[in-house]
Amino acid sequence: MAKREIGWHSQGFREMALEQLRTCQHIGKLCEELGVNRNTLRQWRRQMEARSEQRTASTVALAGETLEQENRRLKRALAEKVLEVDFLQGALHQVEARRRRNIASGGPAFTPKSGE
Repeated sequence: MAKREIGWHSQGFREMALEQLRTCQHIGKLCEELGVNRNTLRQWRRQMEARSEQRTASTVALAGETLEQENRRLKRALAEKVLEVDFLQGALHQVEARRRRNIASGGPAFTPKSGE
């Protein structure tokens, strides 16, 4: 049990050590200062890089899924707008046709109220 306590370092310590590793000039001196073996420091770096790659892959997957959802939402919105435009164009053609008939027949130049 004592051996495990000697070799154990908190996650905060590991992160601090890896941050110093990024900017250090001499890895051997850093290992001496921290009281950590070079191989242990390298292992921590590999583990951190692996976690970073996993996060990146999952972020890309989530971003792709989000883009697909947004694409579907925009396609639905576009389809609704196309239907609205078709409906309004049809209504406009009917109004124009009524107006032409009324002008040609000499009747009033307005459209009747709905329900008449």
